[in-house]
Amino acid sequence: MMKPRAIKPRKLGHLVLAVRDIHKSVAFYTEVLGLTVSDWISDQMCFLRAGSDHHDLALAQIPKDSPDIDDLPRYSRPGMEHFSYLVDSVDDMEEAVEVLRARGVEIVRGIGKHGPGENCFLVFKDPDGNNVEIYCDMQQIAPGEPHQSRVWERNIESFDQWRFARFVVPPPSAVVKEKSGRKD
Repeated sequence: MMKPRAIKPRKLGHLVLAVRDIHKSVAFYTEVLGLTVSDWISDQMCFLRAGSDHHDLALAQIPKDSPDIDDLPRYSRPGMEHFSYLVDSVDDMEEAVEVLRARGVEIVRGIGKHGPGENCFLVFKDPDGNNVEIYCDMQQIAPGEPHQSRVWERNIESFDQWRFARFVVPPPSAVVKEKSGRKD
């Protein structure tokens, strides 16, 4: 029996970090490292860039009062939420779903399309439980090109513009609650 092919990404893409104080962290990454803010989701996530990709680093605020942890950017400790690799297309992601399933790899979320960055995404677990994402179609911001950063609401549109139409696993419960208007 042949093993399913490997996914074969083109490059390492972006990283999402959970942080204790998002405003302090944004100040650090903009003032010390010189990154540029691309967009925000409410005051809970900030997307930063060093080059032309919409983001190569995203910061997510750890809730100060919530032990609620599902697989959305809601965290209990600082550190990495996920890292990502670039693939060529959504077709590659659909093929990756088959590779992951054939190998018994847990798929966490996706296939979807984020608001900030406009990138498509598929997230799965590595053997140690780390979230790995493959993505494509990231918004590009050319150096010197004017870009007005935007503050997105924290809702289904910022999480998945396709509203779970292409998800291959059940969507995270917190987003389903937001979609239905429930706040359980």
